Order: sequence, then structure tokens, then C-alpha cells
Amino acid sequence: MSMQSTRRKYIAMIGAVGGGAMTGCLGGNTNAGGTGNDVTGPLDCDVGAIDRVSSLPTPTRGSDDAPVTVAVFEDFACPHCQTFSLEVAPKIVSNYVEQGDVQYQYFDFPIPVSEWSWRAASASRAVHDKAGDKAFFDFITSVYEQQSELNTNGYQIVHDIASPTEVDDCFVAASAKQEPYRPVIEDTRQQGVDRGVDSTPTIFVNGIPVSRPDWSSVKSAIEAEFY
Repeated sequence: MSMQSTRRKYIAMIGAVGGGAMTGCLGGNTNAGGTGNDVTGPLDCDVGAIDRVSSLPTPTRGSDDAPVTVAVFEDFACPHCQTFSLEVAPKIVSNYVEQGDVQYQYFDFPIPVSEWSWRAASASRAVHDKAGDKAFFDFITSVYEQQSELNTNGYQIVHDIASPTEVDDCFVAASAKQEPYRPVIEDTRQQGVDRGVDSTPTIFVNGIPVSRPDWSSVKSAIEAEFY
């Protein structure tokens, strides 16, 4: 048996063992959220009813030809996802994605922790739909930076974050309210369920679950694919 094969089997084993005990967000009502055409709060937005969207590509960073894929399942209201997205993901990008060794894929997996698990996901997909991958990842970074304020000022936050992008900020805020991208998010969540995801963040390296969402564990899993 090759050393690479042995390492892959080891990572798969610790991923399976650590899945339930992994530091992350668990449980919740999968139907939390809602619809409605008005955007409540201080916003002066009236975009009308937004058509439902049933399909979008997976948001990705990096080359389609990269030999390693890192797939991440996250919930925007999960504090552990905030830590991963702001502290670990940038290291993956700078050390592997920018060198062409890794393609980074983002999947929504609302536990949900709060209604903003769904609403922030829909707002981010509005940005992705209208402006593409780079705008999406810039947007979600800003959402995570202001995560603690989502429950009290979420519509204003996603509106203001969207303002510098080429996407209409009122459209993004209304997407948070109306959740027109919910079918897309439900589909990615189901993909996670089918892969055994039960907490966030959950990370897969070339399809193998990583034991913990910290830099050391993710780095080891990526390096195991090369040696």
C-alpha cells in the first residue's frame, strides 16, 4: 500500500470519528426563515417580488484543473464558520489556491443557527448570481465580519455591504427578505446531508472529511494529497 493511500485512509478515518465531536454548530429547525416582499427596517427599498431561482453554479476560487478540491459547508450565523472563514480560509487561498494547487468550493448548509442562516445565504447568492465568484467571496467575508449584528441589523448590513459591488444593494437586501435563492440553498444543503454533513463548518479535501476545521488539520489533509 502506498504512503499516499495510507494517509488518505487515515484522514478518512479521523474524519468519520471526529464528525460528531468536531467543534461546530449543530442542530436547529431546517425550515427557519421566511418570505415576504417588504424589506423591514430603515431601508428605503421597493424592488417588488423577485422571481425564484432554482439553479446556480457552485461558488469557487481557483483553477478547475487544480489537483486538490477543498469543499466547505458553512452556515452564515454559525460562529465557528466565522472563525474558519476569517482565519483559516485565507490561509488556504494564499498557500494553495493562488499557486494553482487547490480549488476552493463553497456550499451553504443552514443548520440553521438563526433566520440569518438562510437570509444571509440568499443575499450572498444574489451577489453571486449577478456579479460572480470574486464578488461573492468578498461579500461573504464582510458578512462574517459583521455576523454578531445580523440578528438586529441584518437587512441594513447586507444592503451596505452590497453597495460597493455592481449589484443593486436594494436587490440584495430584498433577496435576504424574500429568499428567492432558497431552492439553490436547499439543494446545496441536501448535497451536504447526502455527504454526511451534520455540523458546520465541515470541510472535505478531495472528498475526504477533515477531522477538525482548524488550519493544522486542513493543511495536513491537503499536504497528504501531494505526498
